[in-house]
Amino acid sequence: MLFTFILIDKPDSAALRTAMRPTHKAYLAAVAERIAFAGPFVHDDGSTMLGSLLVIDFPSRDAAHAWLAEEPFTKAGLYGSVSVQAFVNLWPQMAGFPPTV
Repeated sequence: MLFTFILIDKPDSAALRTAMRPTHKAYLAAVAERIAFAGPFVHDDGSTMLGSLLVIDFPSRDAAHAWLAEEPFTKAGLYGSVSVQAFVNLWPQMAGFPPTV
């Protein structure tokens, strides 16, 4: 089942996010084949990060929460707000993806 992770950074945490980003990306790479989509929330300037949106396939809610508990940004205390919700994808993604060659 797909689970959405809506993760909002604590205020003034840009330096922590930057420092932990390589470890976070490596952790995501371990489940890359199960990621439906993932990326940062940004401010309206399009570049200042303010959180993360992840949609990943897990066999259960418990497995999703266990994965999140070990996620580097979580362990570093980056997030001020966390929401995990089951998700059913009923519409194929069209916008926001580069064209395939």
